[in-house]
Amino acid sequence: MTILLLGSGGREHALAWKMLQSPLCTKLFVAPGNAGTASIATNVNIQPTDFAALKKFSLEESVEMVVVGPEDPLVLGIYDFFKKDELLSNIPVIGPSKKGAQLEGSKEFAKEFLVKNNIPTAGYASFTKETVEDGYLFLETLNPPYVLKADGLAAGKGVLILHDLEEAKAELRLMLVDEKFGSASSKVVIEEFLDGIELSCFVLTDGINYKILPTAKDYKRIGEGDTGLNTGGMAAVSPVPFADEILLEKIETRIVKPTILGLQKDNIEYKGFVFIGLINVEGEPIVIEYNVRMGDPETEVVIPRLKSDLVELFVAVGQGKLNEIELEIDERSATTIMLVSGGYPEDYEKGKIISGIDSIKSALVFHAGTKTENGTIVTNGGRVLAITSFGNDYAEAIKKSYQNIEKLHFDKMYFRKDIGFDL
Repeated sequence: MTILLLGSGGREHALAWKMLQSPLCTKLFVAPGNAGTASIATNVNIQPTDFAALKKFSLEESVEMVVVGPEDPLVLGIYDFFKKDELLSNIPVIGPSKKGAQLEGSKEFAKEFLVKNNIPTAGYASFTKETVEDGYLFLETLNPPYVLKADGLAAGKGVLILHDLEEAKAELRLMLVDEKFGSASSKVVIEEFLDGIELSCFVLTDGINYKILPTAKDYKRIGEGDTGLNTGGMAAVSPVPFADEILLEKIETRIVKPTILGLQKDNIEYKGFVFIGLINVEGEPIVIEYNVRMGDPETEVVIPRLKSDLVELFVAVGQGKLNEIELEIDERSATTIMLVSGGYPEDYEKGKIISGIDSIKSALVFHAGTKTENGTIVTNGGRVLAITSFGNDYAEAIKKSYQNIEKLHFDKMYFRKDIGFDL
């Protein structure tokens, strides 16, 4: 079948790499893709949010399935766009409906969903520009640190954790009144702070049936020891060493099942991934957030551990027959470490020549922010490459990734050297 994959990051390269292993995938287009996807599939210069151009292309190329990588097209309603168009309605879209995508598109919607379905989450309240004074009073009722979340999509940068009450009040005002994150912070959710260790649970669902994919843990901050600014993710490990059978059973019964049942109760169409960001507080899993797609760089460790045919899984999702497929997982551990541009997540330069990719033999190299210029692969984003390795445990996998990174180079290349320090 001919498949169109939307997105341009490391997540999409990993998904493309896996889908091309399926005998069901005869042709794969990636819109817009990167230098990595260009080497294995056909890149198409269309943005994932340009629905009119995606329609034209899908009809011209007889596309038989659309797989959505990033959140923006989902929140804007690409699933509904295809379903309601009589020329496109027979093409399954792997991703939730616009209403389902609100689980990521609105922090307030997600919190209301969690509370309504008795799924454990932190206490919270929401505020707007008009109620900013009430927000100050609410902050005074909490113990530090204070958690402020922009309600809308803010490219992973809309969450602030602050230790000083006056600073928290000032930031709340910046978000609501001065529109620090634009329209994304026209509403702000303030949450109680939870102290524990984070992990991510990934679920693939056809809206009724579900499969739980391997767990992963990512490292968000730019600096070693989890210090400095938040990024899109500096590394990930899978499985999570502390996620034992007792914790996994709690996650399924208290969080995954009520989430899928909650979607059904609200008649929310959902055929795709649910990413559940969790925190383990003294052995009790609590939901921090939902995403409505696979995470990045978690995809680069979760998808390589799938032994099952990913396209076969997607076909079953589209047909509502996910219960008919057995999920096979590689028992080995996987680790991915991101190589980023100097200066990221703030200002950085693009166009730096990348060398050494061809010399990597014992790891997978997934491209994130790359492009080809005059036959040479150059940097084209903050996060540039993800280096994924397998090992008998996470320590061995991490070691292997670092050994392979030594063969790679671009000007001002940076990566964290302490991955796994907290495990």
